Amino acid sequence: MKHIHVLFIKFVASLIVFWVSLDLFFDATIVDILSFSILLTVVSYFIGDQILLPRIGNLNSVIVDFFLTYLIVWIFGGILFESYLQVAWGSIISAILIAGSEVFVHSYILRTIKPTVQERHQSFNQRFAYEFAEDQEPKSKKEK
Repeated sequence: MKHIHVLFIKFVASLIVFWVSLDLFFDATIVDILSFSILLTVVSYFIGDQILLPRIGNLNSVIVDFFLTYLIVWIFGGILFESYLQVAWGSIISAILIAGSEVFVHSYILRTIKPTVQERHQSFNQRFAYEFAEDQEPKSKKEK
């Protein structure tokens, strides 16, 4: 149930961001805004929040979400929109606003689904445990 809340929050945030960046500044249809919001919500949740957030942390996940949003709007905006200016500015404005909203979404995830995220992070760190020791001077061939 907590994951559905996170998906709903991400969808509403991306819906608002795409309305601001694509429809307020440029002329995008409601179908474009809804399709971008659904696509970004699903891809960002599974890649950014489920896979990368437990492994690389909050700040790095926000950076990944920034580039993910930029690429999604750039690629699919180039297909759906006619104006190069709309694709260029829409993708950068969307990426900045989504990255800003993802800071709050990630803090909500870390607060509400904290045990799951920390267990994954700890198991990831335990796989790469290192042991350091000093080497003793090797015996020379004469001493053997």
